[in-house]
Amino acid sequence: MNILFLTLLDFDSLAERNIYTDLLRKFYQEGHGVYVISPVERKKHAKTRLLRTDCRLAILKLRIGNIQKTNVIEKGITTVLLESAFISAIKRFYGDVVFDLVLYSTPPITFQRAVSYVKQRDSATTYLMLKDIFPQNAVDIGMLAKHGVKGLLYRYFRKKEKKLYQESDYIGCMSEANVAYVRKHNPEIVPDKVEVCPNCIEPIFRTFSDKEKKSIRKKLGLPENKLLFIYGGNLGKPQGIPFLVQCLRSAASNSDVYFLIVGTGTEYDILERFSLSEKPKNIKIMKALPKDEYEEMTYAADVGLIFLDYRFTIPNFPSRMLTYMQAGIPVLAVTDENTDIGKVITEGGFGWWCKSNQVQGFIKIMKTVLSADLSALGKNAFVYMMEHYTVEQVYQIISNRVIRQNVQEDK
Repeated sequence: MNILFLTLLDFDSLAERNIYTDLLRKFYQEGHGVYVISPVERKKHAKTRLLRTDCRLAILKLRIGNIQKTNVIEKGITTVLLESAFISAIKRFYGDVVFDLVLYSTPPITFQRAVSYVKQRDSATTYLMLKDIFPQNAVDIGMLAKHGVKGLLYRYFRKKEKKLYQESDYIGCMSEANVAYVRKHNPEIVPDKVEVCPNCIEPIFRTFSDKEKKSIRKKLGLPENKLLFIYGGNLGKPQGIPFLVQCLRSAASNSDVYFLIVGTGTEYDILERFSLSEKPKNIKIMKALPKDEYEEMTYAADVGLIFLDYRFTIPNFPSRMLTYMQAGIPVLAVTDENTDIGKVITEGGFGWWCKSNQVQGFIKIMKTVLSADLSALGKNAFVYMMEHYTVEQVYQIISNRVIRQNVQEDK
């Protein structure tokens, strides 16, 4: 089976580790052909080039305009032009490849015409891995609106979203709440085409002794004997960074805990200004690190943090949770009420949840964590990950759908 994967993620090799390359590596290991379009932004000054490892693996580094950490106008233009750029690239570089499966994720939703092109050309099965419900998520946090000038953009992108769903033979959602949301707000979709297809990783099995964990903390200038909370990942508007700052401020007087915040994003400056102006003694803020270094940090931490803006009406399900679970540490999710990540964590017995607009709720749970059996909770996290979030499980979900689709077409 030949697979075409469309993404905005910039990577050069399947040896890299993230939720997409891990899954693609599994398909490749199972003997399938894997063909990728992984664009590179203009600001990186690289030309379009095809990276081919062998006859079953190719990654096209397609030069596009700037789309991340740029102004809204440039980002919008680049997003709109993606479809045409991807179609041209498919014709030029993959014109002689017949694809059986097209895999793609959101964001963005503007792959629709490229997906449709390959579907019609090759009679390929199309599978959307829905990681982002746009444009509603942008409406929730005030970046778009349903009326006025912003309403024009909303209606344009909502139309593109519905077309993408229509072109998708199957829609894989991150959780049950995501499935319910998509079905409720898109009643024209046949319910059976929407299913749970969660975030997944190829687990790395590592162990660190207490001595090694203390050595990691010492190397980073972190206290060795305090309860260490770690937050790693994007620091943007979806994460509700002003509320995170409120929580950190309220916890600053607690000498038994320490917070390590690692990441980048549009709201990083808010955290940096807070740290410089108030100089809290139990908080360290760091820019994003290479994945291996960051993952090593998680093994030396006690609890992983997830933050989401309380205004969300769509059920986000951050993949950063998997890194915490892999490290065998419990998770504290501070989110809106519409995501079911808190339900998964609490019912799975590997952490806690509280609303992301109640500082005292966070402080109360923080104190609970101090007396919790973190080792037992951490073991539960690892076991739950192995039972629900590995590439083997997601590979089977998608493969079964493709097989079923082919059987139906043969009939």
